[in-house]
Amino acid sequence: MLIQETITKEIIGGAIEVHKALGPGLLESAYEECLCHELSLRKLAFHRQVELPVLYKGVKLACGYRMDLVVEGSVLVELKSVENMEPVFEAQLLTYLRLSKLKVGLLINFNVPVLKEGILRRVL
Repeated sequence: MLIQETITKEIIGGAIEVHKALGPGLLESAYEECLCHELSLRKLAFHRQVELPVLYKGVKLACGYRMDLVVEGSVLVELKSVENMEPVFEAQLLTYLRLSKLKVGLLINFNVPVLKEGILRRVL
């Protein structure tokens, strides 16, 4: 778990750098692009828009779900740029964690004045 804590700290640090530079109010895609650049600068391996199939009664269904980022193969990052964090976003994060069998997830909303108010970390 220590490694995942280090990874999440680096991700959050990168997100803070992006937020300091850009501020709130842009589209999620802009923050994703910049955060990926920041992760690269920090030498963290990541995959973008990772397909997430649903396994139902032994059948793998391609339902079109995608995880925004998976960092170092162990931390799921879901990005938002919304006015209000709705409970459904946390539910989405938890469901994605469960379906992907990942244990640590970050939900980051860039549309806030201070980024630490827009970060939610969950561990299964």
